[in-house]
Amino acid sequence: MRLRGKAAIVTGAATGIGKAIALAFASEGARVVVDYRDVSTAADAVVREITGNGGTAIALRADVTKASDVEALVNGTEAAFGGVDVIVNNAGVEEKHPFLEMPFDVFQRVIDVNLTGVWLCSQYAARAMVRRGSGGRIITISSIHEDVAMPMNAPYCAAKGAVRMLTRTIAVELAPHGITANDVCPGAIETPMDANIERQPEKLRALLSEIPLRRMGKPEEVAELCVYLASDAAAYVTGASFTIDGGMMRSSGSL
Repeated sequence: MRLRGKAAIVTGAATGIGKAIALAFASEGARVVVDYRDVSTAADAVVREITGNGGTAIALRADVTKASDVEALVNGTEAAFGGVDVIVNNAGVEEKHPFLEMPFDVFQRVIDVNLTGVWLCSQYAARAMVRRGSGGRIITISSIHEDVAMPMNAPYCAAKGAVRMLTRTIAVELAPHGITANDVCPGAIETPMDANIERQPEKLRALLSEIPLRRMGKPEEVAELCVYLASDAAAYVTGASFTIDGGMMRSSGSL
């Protein structure tokens, strides 16, 4: 088991990519904190699935945009599992509008969750890692849109671009403490966030035409990459962005 004994927080872990990461981590021996924001029903189901398969997990509520919630999330993880070895910044939102019509409150919310949330979770988790002195892993689920423009989605792209440079900068700062920081950049993945595209055959065909492998990715494929980055095998990997998009960035223009 590649993550035996490690304590890992996965934000937004009740559904989609976050759920797949939580399940994959637990199957590799990690003790997992399933973070959720509002209702615990889906998070509790993830915990039951993990524990039913012999793993260890708890669900903790935290709004990643609030420093007090994030502090409590990290403190709760330390209390339950004795420390924090890995944090996966997965929680994210998007809402599409033309730039000229983008409501400021939408812009602010997207930035708060996708950028401020990554900052807070990374900072509080890193402080816990430094206190314990055993190093650690910070993994952020970014997007190919930290590089590729996406009209109608300017706040999301802005946040992901900022996350790239945040990750690279803290990777340098935290390296003396044995803490690595990396981005995972998915393309089109079969998650609730992309479910509306799958329900529209014409849009789905247009999307798949931009992907050399001619399919959407699976959350489990993203999770497997995260397992590697959280493991000892990736101890010499930091400040990097890992694209997992079926080749989309190599063939497409802005989407």
